[in-house]
Amino acid sequence: MGSSGFSSSSTAEEVTQGINGSGLTAIVTGTTHGIGTETARVLALRGVHVIMAARDVIAAKAVKEAILKEIPTAKVDAMELDLSSMTSVRKFALEYISSGLPLNILINNAGISAFPFTLSKDNIELQFATNHLGHFLLTNLLLDTLKKTASESKKEGRIIIVSSDGHQYTYPEGILFDKINDESSYQKWHAYGQSKLANILHANELTRLLKEDGIDNITANSLHPGAIMDTNIYKPEINGPVPTDLINRLGSFLLKNIQQGAATTCYVALHPQVRGISGEYFSDNNLAKASSLAKDTNLAKKLWDFSMKTIDYNTHEQI
Repeated sequence: MGSSGFSSSSTAEEVTQGINGSGLTAIVTGTTHGIGTETARVLALRGVHVIMAARDVIAAKAVKEAILKEIPTAKVDAMELDLSSMTSVRKFALEYISSGLPLNILINNAGISAFPFTLSKDNIELQFATNHLGHFLLTNLLLDTLKKTASESKKEGRIIIVSSDGHQYTYPEGILFDKINDESSYQKWHAYGQSKLANILHANELTRLLKEDGIDNITANSLHPGAIMDTNIYKPEINGPVPTDLINRLGSFLLKNIQQGAATTCYVALHPQVRGISGEYFSDNNLAKASSLAKDTNLAKKLWDFSMKTIDYNTHEQI
């Protein structure tokens, strides 16, 4: 049991017990399976209006119906979002902003792991494109909406980026900026670790920039949900076996169920204990320590600049 009063075995319902989320609106990416589905369900259970952003809208609508069957008063909507496509991210953001909906919580949850080398529609390595760049662009496009909502509602806005302790299993340099799309140097598990390292660096640099701009009513944090069973982010038939040294880095590799796996996300999104905390890394519903690379401020700035140039370049390519 950590200082929060919760542990690795706590469930998402347990860490949000007694919290009233009515009046809050959240976007959750990757909600058609696993911890994304459970995150959406538990936030809805606590009264939050949940927008499920998913590549497969039909599957998302099925999840919505299941949530409404269990919680008839739930406020849940589904919108299409393919994070591997910048065109799709921009379309989603434009539609969301046009809807006039507020935004209190943005949960960047969707992810893929250890895929064989593949390029996205924007010709960017798929894991980096989906896990980092898509969420980076989405966050940038929705930041003004988060700011406006925080200002008008007088409630803290929260950005939560689901990373992984697998961020330690990246390339020795941390991020191969010059070889992101180089198939010859590609190692699928290191590329996964690279994208998860990028998640933490993104949250940290966003925190720094928000503070620099004097914005103290929006926080940005990253987290490790735990090694989850029964989720399709990892499929042995596609991804291959997990390397032994990665298992060693993840410690005991204790598997959580989905209810436990969604807990840290829901804790960081809703719990009053997290109010005012930003630029931190959480695991097992408590503050945790990320790798030295994840705390590298120069690497975070370099990644931010690289990401801004990449999304801008792809914008011009579409014109």
